[in-house]
Amino acid sequence: MKRGTSMEQERVSELEKIASHIRMGIIGSVYHAKSGHPGGSLSIVELLTYLYFAEMKIDIKNPKWADRDRFVLSKGHAAPALYATLACKGFFSQEELKYLRHIGSMLQGHPDMKKIPGVDMSTGSLGQGISTACGMALAGKLQKKNYRSYTIIGDGESEEGQVWEAAMFAAHQSLANLCVIVDCNGLQIDGPVSEVGAPEPLDKKFEAFGFHVLHIDAHDFTQIAKAVNAAKRTKNCPTAIIAKSIKGKGVSFMENQVSWHGKAPNQEQYEQAIQELNAHMEKLERKGEKHD
Repeated sequence: MKRGTSMEQERVSELEKIASHIRMGIIGSVYHAKSGHPGGSLSIVELLTYLYFAEMKIDIKNPKWADRDRFVLSKGHAAPALYATLACKGFFSQEELKYLRHIGSMLQGHPDMKKIPGVDMSTGSLGQGISTACGMALAGKLQKKNYRSYTIIGDGESEEGQVWEAAMFAAHQSLANLCVIVDCNGLQIDGPVSEVGAPEPLDKKFEAFGFHVLHIDAHDFTQIAKAVNAAKRTKNCPTAIIAKSIKGKGVSFMENQVSWHGKAPNQEQYEQAIQELNAHMEKLERKGEKHD
């Protein structure tokens, strides 16, 4: 695949299959934990899949490699998505996902950089992750390193004032190596984002703070690739990608339902979710066979 061009169908198909595996990991881990945040985890799967399997320079054998690209999950409650992605990538065993939130497990409710291979920053207190990503980007700039700093924040999280302090800082420091992705699924724990804090228009606000702003469908790999490559070509300012997503994406009864922000499925719901995800995987396999 050539950077800056449309993605080849074979590569898209490969990423779609990985995304399905990650969704299964999310559902399985939250089910076994009997708690967690499936909705906002499922909404960022394609974004994480593209970053970890098509874009970022990382080394699973050397997670603290000094020249790696950095990723910060600012919406830390979506940890099941990050954990399932890291497991699929090979940072640790898929078996670990069954112990999400269990006593003694390294996979707790929010990411812990001291315990989990591949996690660059401990997050959970909303608004702080983007600030950390700014610091990482500034460090890279000062050290004349080529790594990039990526962060995913939630649209509800953007109600936090610290998000905009970080945005002001990033533009002032001309952090062209910073890419902020906003997961706009429209729902937060208390209800629709538009009714709770109404942070829109996010694009105009980021532009006013000095960002290059792009809009994408968060579940379209071709659009994600195009936006990430455009961000890499942007000079002298950071980039914000406004990614329109579906909360609970991939599981029919969870999609666009605020009730699935922070609860686990029971056995019947778990089985239905896995059945749907397996059916989608089989569809992808058949689609792949047609292209062979």
